[in-house]
Amino acid sequence: MLDTLALMGAGFLNALTPINILAMIAGTTIGIVIGCLPGLSAAMGVALLLPLTFSMQASTGLIVLGAIYCGAIFGGSISAILIHTPGTPASAATAIEGYQMTLQGKAGKALGTACIASFFGGLLSCISLYFFSPVLASLAMKFGSPEYFWLSIFGLTIIAGVSSKSMLKGLMSGALGLLLSTIGMDPMEGVKRFMFGQSSLYDGINVTCALIGLFSMSQVLILAEKKIKERARATKFKDKMSLSASEMKMLAPTIGRSWIIGNLVGILPGAGASIACFMGYNSARQFSKHKELFGRGSIEGVAGSEAANNAVTGGSLIPMLTLGIPGESVTAVLMGGLIIQGLTPGPDLFIGETARMTYTFFAGFVLIQFCMLGIGLLGCRGFANISRLSDAILIPAVTVLCVVGSFAIHKNFVDVVIMMIFGIIGYLARKLDLNNAAIVLALILGPIGERGLRRSLALSDGNPGILFSTPVCWVLILLCVFGILSPILMNKMEKKSLEKAGGDIPNETGDDPVRTSD
Repeated sequence: MLDTLALMGAGFLNALTPINILAMIAGTTIGIVIGCLPGLSAAMGVALLLPLTFSMQASTGLIVLGAIYCGAIFGGSISAILIHTPGTPASAATAIEGYQMTLQGKAGKALGTACIASFFGGLLSCISLYFFSPVLASLAMKFGSPEYFWLSIFGLTIIAGVSSKSMLKGLMSGALGLLLSTIGMDPMEGVKRFMFGQSSLYDGINVTCALIGLFSMSQVLILAEKKIKERARATKFKDKMSLSASEMKMLAPTIGRSWIIGNLVGILPGAGASIACFMGYNSARQFSKHKELFGRGSIEGVAGSEAANNAVTGGSLIPMLTLGIPGESVTAVLMGGLIIQGLTPGPDLFIGETARMTYTFFAGFVLIQFCMLGIGLLGCRGFANISRLSDAILIPAVTVLCVVGSFAIHKNFVDVVIMMIFGIIGYLARKLDLNNAAIVLALILGPIGERGLRRSLALSDGNPGILFSTPVCWVLILLCVFGILSPILMNKMEKKSLEKAGGDIPNETGDDPVRTSD
């Protein structure tokens, strides 16, 4: 206990260094800008700027990526409130009440509510990040090769949960990722596999190139095929963004409920902020004393949605950091950032010198919430104008960042080619309604599962009984069954939430409902 308290204190001291504070401010600002641009997403922003963190210390790099993540989730509410177009799927429910408040001349109050609720939701989520992570990490320290095999299988079953529509297409996405994960040298025998004569593929597919291609370049191709358009003009607002003491008192129970909802949804792999926002919104309406205001501009609805989707951020980091299971697209990208820094997600992050880096990131994640609050309240008027940027500007800008970012990894043009190939794969996957997040999960977890299986069989002279030899193995097997069945529950929750919220919310194109799994 004393060691943990010492690590927590040292983490805050390290996080408060000038370079880390600058990283928080810059990352949060970039994240908000990305979030308020319809068509972009938190996962895309983190993947796109991942190469910038290569030259940074591991803790600083993770702080930057965490700040982009949190900033983008909040930033989506700006365009949702001002132009009725969610910047990210996580802000779809915010558009319901937020835009109605804008029509009534209360855009400032809606944005202030979103910012304050986002702050408390994210800040409270850090509680579970601090106290649940070490417990799960200590459990993971007891894992051997059989347990790691089943853990990777559990991660792969979550693919069905993150699939956009059907379990079958989710598993097809995972199968594609597993196939791609076999490229490179055999981890046990050193035999070349599917390298196509390219020595640069010795260590397999570069995860960063794959992430940039799947999440960023594919989005460029999606935007390019649509008609270049100007965004809807953001409403100028003159009212104050501050909330009165009575309004804060009224919103406190709503924020508290949404924090619990968002945190639990975040810890559950395969759910995500887009589901949490509708659940938080519906909870706010269910317990509200002013139900008549919902659908006409209720600050409780805005607060419920935004507190829930930001509470997901801290919760979603727990399975990724402790077990190496990225349950959704953004944490999959963050896991790629850890791997690139030479760190292995899992219990090793909580022992020795690595624990100092982990707790510095935790402390930075707490401080990021304060940066988000300050930057959000002071800069919303400026960010409102950014949401009007045309696709004609976004497409070439993101393309250049994709090319430069992938080339900067090893100063090798082959990496740019790999990025472009994965961009096309990501584009085709989205067109066929497959899931890019599932491909990434399989690409990362495939080698872990292969090594666990082959080492287990080597230890037991080929006897598969070793895979069922411990209670932990059976627990993980049951979790695998839950992972396969979870899409049924998630789909019911999603449909129920959408029905209660009043139907589908238009996305940035204005013609299709938001997909809550993107």
